[in-house]
Amino acid sequence: MTTKINQITVSEINVEVVRKKIKNLHIGVYPPDGRVRVAAPTKMGMEAIRVAVIGKLGWIKKHQLKFANQERQSPREYVTGETHYFQGRRYRLNLQPHDGRPRIMACHGTIELHVPTDSSIEYREALLYAWYRKQLKEQVPELLAKWEQIIGVQAAAWGVKRMKTRWGTCNPTARRVWLNLELIKKPIHCLEYIIVHELVHLLERLHNDRFTTLMDQYMPSWRQYREELNRQPLGHEGWGE
Repeated sequence: MTTKINQITVSEINVEVVRKKIKNLHIGVYPPDGRVRVAAPTKMGMEAIRVAVIGKLGWIKKHQLKFANQERQSPREYVTGETHYFQGRRYRLNLQPHDGRPRIMACHGTIELHVPTDSSIEYREALLYAWYRKQLKEQVPELLAKWEQIIGVQAAAWGVKRMKTRWGTCNPTARRVWLNLELIKKPIHCLEYIIVHELVHLLERLHNDRFTTLMDQYMPSWRQYREELNRQPLGHEGWGE
């Protein structure tokens, strides 16, 4: 349970400090912009936290540089010839003038968007993301059922939404899992990794040694998938776990 949140600055790096009922301090650097977050035991003093961050400055800056150099798409205009991603593959967008009901088809490296000639960027974006949402929601149930059986847990509910800083979230109390809509753009095994990650939180809510042991048990290659996921091109706004 989070009890207190503070902001500190260490060597010109802004650090979010979250107090939790945990035994050990944990430092994380998160895409897309290298945000630094510290989860610290409730009783740990701020000076001790600052010293811990100073001791990890080299590691923090290395990861921030990695995110800064990560490939990013330019702002999307949803026009013919533009690159978009689907299930880890690069697709060329092709607008087809169409006065009837709008529709989308993906085949042979092309996503065809059948829309009125005077459609706006916002309209085309909304249409494509509605299609993305439909595709992801069709994939999740089978993968979720597979891993629920393997891990021996069951989510009470799951959903899809666009998130700027996480690939997925889990509320262990409500047993509810949320998946980032941007996962539809990533390889299927990256989606599978996030599903496993969130389901394991039903057994262990913290990112501690037990959580890592469980991940190693159920998906030994999870670190490889995590690294691959964070190497994938970021959207213009950026997305991450």
